[in-house]
Amino acid sequence: MGTSLAGKVALVAGATRGAGRGIAVQLGAAGATVYVTGRTTTTQRSEMNRPETIEETAALVDEAGGHGIPARVDHLVPSEVSALVTRIRRDQGHLHVLVNDIWGAEIEWDRSVWESCLETGLHTLRLAVDTHAITSHYALPLLIEQPGGLVVEVTDGTDEYNAAHYRGSFFYDLAKASVNRMAFALAHELKPHGATAVSLTPGWLQSEAMLDAHGVTEANWRDAIAHAPHFAISESPAFVGRAVAALAQDRGVARWNGQSLSSGQLARVYGFTDLDGSRPDAWRYVPEVQDAGRPADVTGYR
Repeated sequence: MGTSLAGKVALVAGATRGAGRGIAVQLGAAGATVYVTGRTTTTQRSEMNRPETIEETAALVDEAGGHGIPARVDHLVPSEVSALVTRIRRDQGHLHVLVNDIWGAEIEWDRSVWESCLETGLHTLRLAVDTHAITSHYALPLLIEQPGGLVVEVTDGTDEYNAAHYRGSFFYDLAKASVNRMAFALAHELKPHGATAVSLTPGWLQSEAMLDAHGVTEANWRDAIAHAPHFAISESPAFVGRAVAALAQDRGVARWNGQSLSSGQLARVYGFTDLDGSRPDAWRYVPEVQDAGRPADVTGYR
């Protein structure tokens, strides 16, 4: 996609690892200056206690051809988010792309709301919802100073899928549906300013934590298919990253305003591929194959 985002400034909130890291790197590959935020640095870890750091992500952005700027920010603390936006305004003067990918929550799967730890559940909602609202509150005044801005709310599951399926936890279900709705609301508020908001979901993500859970690496991820057959539809973080980069480079991106999108769907429209050259379409595959109880077979879906 060349360097068509050269001169553009992006904030990827929650870029330490996973989808956020993939998005930051692919925006960098398109030439953007990317602020990468998170709570884990080379000197301090977040409650997730993972080794990935924002400094590593920023370095990967640089290697891809962009300019990565790490900034340790707790997006639950309004003063820290406000200070970050003030810094972006002072140093760059503009903000063209905001990606709200903040997460980092502990999930109690397969427990009802009354069986769940209330403190854990409410903290999940704060990490998934409050952080996005706080970041939008402070960042959007800068983004709308020029027309053409883009806001991407990263979630899990399309609006259509989440509306019809229980997502395995009361708090997780509520969190992911809320993010889809936030994009819908932002679309209405941003439209008069010539900006666009969408929600975007990757498929079954080959995140660092997921690869660790399956005992595989980015290089040999297919080995996990032996014990998790439907993992065959999984995708790298670069895939959703390329989806965001394609949206950011699309002069007609306003046509997507308020919509719930998936990486696989956008790959068909924009023509990008995953790292292996395929186009996995998880949100067609999951209901049609996995949820339907059919044997794992990605033919026609990858």
